[in-house]
Amino acid sequence: MILLVVDTQKGCFNEELFLFETVRENIKQLITVARENNVEVVYVQHDDGPGTDLDKATDNYEIYEEFAPRNGEKRFEKNVNSAFHPMTGLTEYLRSKGENDIITVGVSTDYCMDATIKSGFENGFNLFVPSYTNSTYDNPYFDKETAYRYYNEFMWGTRYAKMITVKQAIRLLQSKISTTDI
Repeated sequence: MILLVVDTQKGCFNEELFLFETVRENIKQLITVARENNVEVVYVQHDDGPGTDLDKATDNYEIYEEFAPRNGEKRFEKNVNSAFHPMTGLTEYLRSKGENDIITVGVSTDYCMDATIKSGFENGFNLFVPSYTNSTYDNPYFDKETAYRYYNEFMWGTRYAKMITVKQAIRLLQSKISTTDI
């Protein structure tokens, strides 16, 4: 079991997100519980290149301070939507460790989270998405609440991931229940 934290960078994790405070608190809680239970926390950061909002040479590229990785926690970099794209090395890293069960949190629901969840599924991983641990912004086609609900309540759970509560995620991280019990 690992906790995968996707794109929670200063340049894209802010108060404009759907249910920002709830999502922030839930992600903080899961990171804390994972660390307390020796579950590896793995981070993925998005680099859009020089001169962009997510330029790795800027402070916006850094992980949101309340989620900041500790020394020794792995970071993977991408410039595409999926954390599992071959360029990141994440898939190979997880396979080398024999990890198959992944709790996934982060932003943006309708971009990088969606691509990561679908790609993780295609790579044979068991993905768990706790409620209100991912978020997004309004876009030209639908508002942020609709985007969140579409992916979390309709799209992912029908095929790509197990949708769980934060309480269930905590119990998984504490090894109090098996992934097959969910």
